[in-house]
Amino acid sequence: MNYDYIIVGAGSAGCILANRLTASGQHSVLLLEAGGKDSSFWFKIPVGFTKTYYNETYNWMYYSEPEKELDNRPIYCPRGKVQGGSGSINAMIFVRGQPHDFDDWAAAGNKGWSFKDVLPYFRKLESHPLGNTEYHGADGPIRISPMKDAVHPICHVFLKGCEQAGYQRTQDFNGAQFEGSGIYDVSTRNGQRSSSSFEYLHPVLDRQNLTVEREVLVSQVLFDGNKRATGVVVKQNGGARTFTANREVILAAGAVDTPKLLQLSGVGDKALLAQHRIPLVHELPAVGQNLQDHLCVSFYYRANVKTLNDEMRPLLGKLKLGLQYLLTRKGPLAMSVNQSGGFFKGNDQQVEPNLQLYFNPLSYRIPKSNKASLEPEPYSGFLLAFNPCRPTSRGSIEIASNRVEDAARIRINALTTEKDIDEVIQGCELVRKVMATSALRGITVEEISPGPQVNTRDGFLQYFREQSGSIYHLCGSCAMGADVQTSVVDERLRVHGLTALRVVDASIFPNITSGNINAPTMMVAEKGAEMILEDAQADAVGKRAKPELVATH
Repeated sequence: MNYDYIIVGAGSAGCILANRLTASGQHSVLLLEAGGKDSSFWFKIPVGFTKTYYNETYNWMYYSEPEKELDNRPIYCPRGKVQGGSGSINAMIFVRGQPHDFDDWAAAGNKGWSFKDVLPYFRKLESHPLGNTEYHGADGPIRISPMKDAVHPICHVFLKGCEQAGYQRTQDFNGAQFEGSGIYDVSTRNGQRSSSSFEYLHPVLDRQNLTVEREVLVSQVLFDGNKRATGVVVKQNGGARTFTANREVILAAGAVDTPKLLQLSGVGDKALLAQHRIPLVHELPAVGQNLQDHLCVSFYYRANVKTLNDEMRPLLGKLKLGLQYLLTRKGPLAMSVNQSGGFFKGNDQQVEPNLQLYFNPLSYRIPKSNKASLEPEPYSGFLLAFNPCRPTSRGSIEIASNRVEDAARIRINALTTEKDIDEVIQGCELVRKVMATSALRGITVEEISPGPQVNTRDGFLQYFREQSGSIYHLCGSCAMGADVQTSVVDERLRVHGLTALRVVDASIFPNITSGNINAPTMMVAEKGAEMILEDAQADAVGKRAKPELVATH
């Protein structure tokens, strides 16, 4: 089968690409997805992510290799295996990041990726209740819902505590003021998840120039003798199929599976490919390198007031909340459990906020068993969690074999820089500072864990080593840049040294953004789609303008 564009991965980026590249009707597009449809009720209801957290039908359920600096623990790294990808199973917090995050992208040699450059694409993808403003858009597919009027009352106690601790308030983390405490925005529409699958892909599934193949595993990108990507080989229903791309193959399989597919296709570190007996197509040592993630740890508290634990743990409470949601599309089930938080400087030496807080009016433990579900703690409780915004430790993604069925080896390589270790201490001290305010003391019976006995630098660090986990923001493993030794794609997302092959997903981040990465991933897709169409138009103009040979005498 022959198409103009083949997109590998129908995740947060792939769904946007499929929409934009087919909009004119000029190009045929094949969208390939390893998972199935996102038709379950649990994808629509915001709290449904608790049901897909350990669901192997919709989740790759990856684990990292044992992390030396995290008590030799393998870290859980869930990835969406369904139409919509990880954007179908995330907690929907919509944060773009700080302007300097993207200015750093541009400073790394990526012209056109500064905050000023990318802001129009953030505005393009969103529909915000503030309307068309300097910072927001009103006409985009993704609906943004502020939770300000609906959060649990104790979230306002947290905000008061932050004020008492000397921290400013911000009304909009995606507006003029990033720093401070506030209520998060979420990507929901009328109480339902507003994912790129629901908003970009579902409305255009009947386009004649769009073909979607689900439950197909792409095993290899094919190249001709000139190192041009010509198509892909997939495994489907026990057999193999080949699809051909006239114009480009676009990898949007995410920070784990995009570098894995490149390596399986003979693009990557020469020694790694030789180890697994994969013929070298093109040596590109940075494939799979530069992996980054946000690591988070939670402090647990028993409250003397009612919290969401009291509503969501009893069966009767679950039924009441379910009925409320079905009748009104409102209530706790219509929101994220990550309701308030903010971005803070860990000390006076910080130029920009370097720590993110999450205040949850619900306390729950990550289950040890894959068969368990996320359940509230059996008491009135809440938690306050933090993660450093811009860790400097770098990990890797490497194939484990030459079989596409075998998961890649994920090495987060956490806490391998002094800066990252120091920010763990800063984060613990920030939590304690906020919790020591009169506002939060007034609703707190005790700190359950780590407990008041943990109050030293070594104690905080050990708690983080034993209890922290990924907050599922893996990115950077096919970084954008000019140096072919340290990056994989150029500023137009074209893979270095190859033709007709691009990467358009979170793996291209040169550095991780401050905050949740779903919004910047969708921005990359909007900008990437525009560049792909620009290049197609330029090619067409170039062909029309090619001068004919004229005989001269």
